[in-house]
Amino acid sequence: MAQRDYYEVLGVGRGATDEEIRSAYRRLARKYHPDLNPGNPQAEHQFKELGEAYEVLSDPKKRAAYDRFGHEGVRMGAGAGAGPGAGGPYGQRYTWTGESPFGGSPFDDVAFEAFAGSAGQGAGLFEELFSRLGGAQGRRGPRGRRPPERGADIESQITISFDQAVRGAETSLVLERPTGVAAGRPERLTVRIPAGVRDGQRLRLRKQGMSAPGGGQAGDLYLVVRVAPHGVFRREGSDIYVDLPISVTEAALGATVDVPTVHGRTRVHVPPGTASGTRLRLRGQGVAAASGDGRGDQYCVIKIVPPRRLDERQRRLFEELGSLQQESPRTGAEWNP
Repeated sequence: MAQRDYYEVLGVGRGATDEEIRSAYRRLARKYHPDLNPGNPQAEHQFKELGEAYEVLSDPKKRAAYDRFGHEGVRMGAGAGAGPGAGGPYGQRYTWTGESPFGGSPFDDVAFEAFAGSAGQGAGLFEELFSRLGGAQGRRGPRGRRPPERGADIESQITISFDQAVRGAETSLVLERPTGVAAGRPERLTVRIPAGVRDGQRLRLRKQGMSAPGGGQAGDLYLVVRVAPHGVFRREGSDIYVDLPISVTEAALGATVDVPTVHGRTRVHVPPGTASGTRLRLRGQGVAAASGDGRGDQYCVIKIVPPRRLDERQRRLFEELGSLQQESPRTGAEWNP
């Protein structure tokens, strides 16, 4: 049976990007996974065909060889060493460089003469070469067996609180596996959330994905973390921001006031003459850095709050203060030179 075009197998065009190829493979692997198609005798063949197509098109060197010479180019390594004008795998001299088709044997750079002949003679040439190498074959010899298939990955979502993201926590996740002996049955997993995890970050749980046919390794489970917003704090990277309201007199004369942090309450000094919008920095009061080296900072954003109601005496004092003010706060503004 003639081999199908790899692009046709994945349902993508020849100009498809790496991401489009990867997405197509993941979608079709789930659709044709043998465990999800117990009544379809062709499922295992389709699943293997997908894996073979993805293996070639996801590798830049193999894809280049396939685009130029087709299936023979991949089998014979034509993408790496064929000279200009090479019309096929026979009657040319080929050289593999980089990753050897013989699975990392001492013969990583192999050059040989391919004599003109039929496909059967070409296969015989490989057999002769393998016999000279003592029967050593790589991951995929022409007549060797493919390694066990790896199960597909699964992606799910988990929502945690702002405090859990800052401090880290252990939480549980109920997962229904689409395949395997536990398919369709809720399974509870314990997940460790590292301190400092960010909204949208993906956590990888090895071998918790879809099972693989033939005893191969299970895929991985990727958890997309969603962090619930906090009523007081805002986060930017490893830094925390909080609004700090102060009075007009505290802004003018300076003060030391209480302020909340994600690690508890502390006190911050407000210098005299502090303007609204000023950011006061508290070193090391932020979130654990992703690099594991220390923590970010907290910034207290000053919000000057005028009194909502004034009694008669307060009004007279503010009027007196206004009459003593010698310079308008609008002096020097860009729109008021």
